[in-house]
Amino acid sequence: MTDMTADPNIQESWPAPAPQGPLHARVKIPGSKSLSNRYLLLAAAGSSTVTLHGLLRSRDSELMMGALETLGVRVSSDADDPTTVSVSPPGSGRYTGNVTIDCGLAGTVMRFVPGLAMLADGPVTFDGDSQAYQRPMAPLLEGLEQLGADIVYHGEPGHLPFTLVPPSQWNSGKVAIDASASSQFISGILLIAPALPHGVILKHTGKTLPSLPHIRMTVDDLKHAGAQVKAHEYQREWLVEPGSLHLPPHVTIEPDLSNAAPFLGAALLAGGSVEVPNWPEQTTQPGGLLPGYLSRMGADVSFIEEEGTRWCRVSSDGTIHGLGDFDLTAAGEIAPSLAALLVFADAGTNMLGIGHLRGHETNRLAALVQEIGRIGGEAQELPDGISITPVPQERLHAADLHSYADHRMATFGAMLALRIHGITVENIGTTSKTLPDFVEMWRSMLNDDK
Repeated sequence: MTDMTADPNIQESWPAPAPQGPLHARVKIPGSKSLSNRYLLLAAAGSSTVTLHGLLRSRDSELMMGALETLGVRVSSDADDPTTVSVSPPGSGRYTGNVTIDCGLAGTVMRFVPGLAMLADGPVTFDGDSQAYQRPMAPLLEGLEQLGADIVYHGEPGHLPFTLVPPSQWNSGKVAIDASASSQFISGILLIAPALPHGVILKHTGKTLPSLPHIRMTVDDLKHAGAQVKAHEYQREWLVEPGSLHLPPHVTIEPDLSNAAPFLGAALLAGGSVEVPNWPEQTTQPGGLLPGYLSRMGADVSFIEEEGTRWCRVSSDGTIHGLGDFDLTAAGEIAPSLAALLVFADAGTNMLGIGHLRGHETNRLAALVQEIGRIGGEAQELPDGISITPVPQERLHAADLHSYADHRMATFGAMLALRIHGITVENIGTTSKTLPDFVEMWRSMLNDDK
């Protein structure tokens, strides 16, 4: 297995493989990063040991587990199945202070764990990869300050690195922040809200709110843990009552449906079919919208029940339809995968509602425009998205593509190689953030015959 704690900045050029013909593959997708890290934190904030099954083992989840252990939480893996992990909160009810948390480049660590550090017995310092210094943090930290914390910055204000000093006196619990740049600012406060003396009344003050399904996921997970939560989405307000968290003793993590996007999308690029097992009938994951998007692009999408397993099957003859003006606000994280398809579409597409992608692992909108141009394609940034104008296939050519230490840009490059021979992707190892075995999974898909 790939070293999941490897430095993602190490440069390595990977010759992305081309298909030998139409695909006929089945691909098992690891557990959801979003759900894995939410349940790790909720288990750490609870009152008893919780065993998580199907947990994603990747750099992001390893960083989360490392952060929790640094705070005094006991995390242990099953010797026979590393995706089964038990989490035991500290017996004292207080977390260990006077420590430093390594966030790496994981947004869920840098934005979820500071809330837990509010309950530490001393200051907690947060640091991470150099790229992480560019990711916005100010709204979350302003919210924690409104609750009573002190924040000491060691670099640019509103960014890593910083030290959080837990409250000596708790404020009322009323918080008002602008989360236009990331829904994680909302989730980071909601996840810890039940443990606070007054709970939280949280108000979003911005005009737009990206990735609302991720906030609904947080609310749903909190309710699963017994929290009393009221979501008033129209007013952009959430109310969480104070109280103990009690997850069930065993929790099973869904597969990461956004990570299914490159694999299911491959069916449209190479033709044939790709099937993914354990697709939930209902989910709070934004990736759950993917089958509908692929259907609009011309794929044949179906769901199959086989021996108690529900499979999502995507089949295609290689035709890809453009989407015109397409609002992707609810699922911006799959924009790079959709962009790889839309380069080869029969009409242009404006993916809208994704301006917040400028603050992800890299500025994904600028990165997509740059890399599409590198292969001879046409794309440009919009104020709130990206416009992709297809060009004749003969104008597209091989190139050495950059990943920007961004796992979704790396898989974007792999997808382009399904129609453009000779593509290489630098730093393919950055996929370890959420898909530690991506290279082998990709090769297996291209060689699989079910």
